[in-house]
Amino acid sequence: MTPAAQSPDGAPLRSDAERNRGRIIAAARTVFQREGLGASMASVAREAGVGIATIFRHFRIKENLVAAVFADRMDAYVTAVSEALDTADPWEGFSGFIEAICAMQAADRGFADVLTMTFPAAQALEERRLESYQGFLQLIARAKDDGRLREDFTSQDLVVLLVANAGVLSFAGDAAPDAWRRFVALMIQSFKAPAHGPLPDAPDDDALYQAMLRTSAAGLTTPPRGT
Repeated sequence: MTPAAQSPDGAPLRSDAERNRGRIIAAARTVFQREGLGASMASVAREAGVGIATIFRHFRIKENLVAAVFADRMDAYVTAVSEALDTADPWEGFSGFIEAICAMQAADRGFADVLTMTFPAAQALEERRLESYQGFLQLIARAKDDGRLREDFTSQDLVVLLVANAGVLSFAGDAAPDAWRRFVALMIQSFKAPAHGPLPDAPDDDALYQAMLRTSAAGLTTPPRGT
């Protein structure tokens, strides 16, 4: 759900300011979908037909703009978990959720970036991420209890999968737009029990969080060439 239109200090917006805010969000959605979160604020301003100062009057930092643009995508992320938990077959719920989230990455380059980064200043977005994560833990437990998910699968494996899938999408681009489907299918099959051998230890949550923070810092501050 898109946040209510307010100025950075929380005051209601005038109608013209609200229209500008809507134009900025729509433009940012287009630019981020096309270029990823590395797109510059100048690119967003050009797409919206406003000055860059206008953007910063509405969104003091880029994280706030990202949160506004992807609020509906994060809602869909949470909905996907809920629908997976409602699926009677635990394995179908687990594997269907992974397929759905990877498809969301494929449909929107910007959202592919969002799922591999973290945004401490965007509290509402991070709360939705946490909600989906807690649901995913339930999906893991159900699939393991059903005996069809390998016992050494961890929630960290989903983060690594999303990072890897984002890499496949970036590499394949328009030349092989469906390459991600084979990759994700291979990964899902590798998650099935019985396991065919032990795995190295998964990275711990703190290590992955630090990696996501580093990726966020690089992705939000490095504009693509030519902007």
